[in-house]
Amino acid sequence: MIQRYRITREMQQPEGEIDPITLEECQTYFALQPDFVYTPVFTVKGEATMSIEGDFFLWDSGTASIPFRHYEGDLYVSGTNEAVIPKMIEVASALRADIAEG
Repeated sequence: MIQRYRITREMQQPEGEIDPITLEECQTYFALQPDFVYTPVFTVKGEATMSIEGDFFLWDSGTASIPFRHYEGDLYVSGTNEAVIPKMIEVASALRADIAEG
């Protein structure tokens, strides 16, 4: 089973208030990170090739390119690569957000 994490501010908000992580915040933060690059299309290659449109910030972990996807005010990332955990914590801290599974 694939583990997926969500970086969100949802848990910090009083009932009824919303403080999403904006795309602009992500673009500003990730632009300052030398190991991230933005792409509007993420392509997965295997037996078949699949391209997914969206707002992706690709992290070059040295052994893989791991997508952090901005979607509806949150960032999503797969936890299948153990190296992503400390990077995910770093990103969440910088964006003043929490991490949740799902």
